[in-house]
Amino acid sequence: MSDHEVTGGVSLKERVAIVLVEPQSPGNVGMVCRAMKNMGLGELRIVKGCRLDHPEALKFAVSARDLLERARVFESLEDALSDTELSVATTRRHGKYRQEIFSPKEIVSKFAANLAGNRAALVFGREDNGLTTDELSLCRWHATIPSSEEYGSLNLAQAVMVFCYELFTSLGSRTVGGEDRPLAGSAETEPLFEHMERTLMRIGYLNPQNPAHLMRSLRRIFARSELDSREVAILRGMMTQIDWAADQFKGKKGA
Repeated sequence: MSDHEVTGGVSLKERVAIVLVEPQSPGNVGMVCRAMKNMGLGELRIVKGCRLDHPEALKFAVSARDLLERARVFESLEDALSDTELSVATTRRHGKYRQEIFSPKEIVSKFAANLAGNRAALVFGREDNGLTTDELSLCRWHATIPSSEEYGSLNLAQAVMVFCYELFTSLGSRTVGGEDRPLAGSAETEPLFEHMERTLMRIGYLNPQNPAHLMRSLRRIFARSELDSREVAILRGMMTQIDWAADQFKGKKGA
């Protein structure tokens, strides 16, 4: 057993997936596989993107071709995250909808506290444009790699390696512990947010011309809350009750 192999509990290979959204360079995908295998990760998920059987992908994967051949391809990021509870969108840009951005070390700390009962995904965007604002909103946390202001853009495989390295050096040599509290995954939270948007639109709380503006803020609020399945069910019940009350309401706003 190597010094960095988990000796008990759950392993990174079992719990953490790397997700690439529409990768454009087969060579980059191959190098991502190599970086993953170097750091003990074994699950690659692809959302559309370039051919995985391209000669450049096979060439740069080197001895990690098995990861490349086992990679799962999805039609959307929502599908790729459907069985995960801890999702991290990586981004280089800051802005109105890109707040509370964590460093790789901070993300590892969050994983350490929650991996015992949950699956995780690290999500990386397109080489040229990264992830869209809507794609970021699908993830529980956002993260960035601190880099030079003069030239801050990292190659896709380099970015993956930085996060994998932080995971491996921090968690790979000991049991992944933390509280065994399963959180609600995107398969549960996305229907909640869809229900919430419909209900809040119905009662006039959201701007029908741009409901996503406020919904993104609500998503961030609930991401910080780290909801479990029971709490999601409570919120779904609240939305259903509001729907019922809206049907029964005969008065005027403020009455």
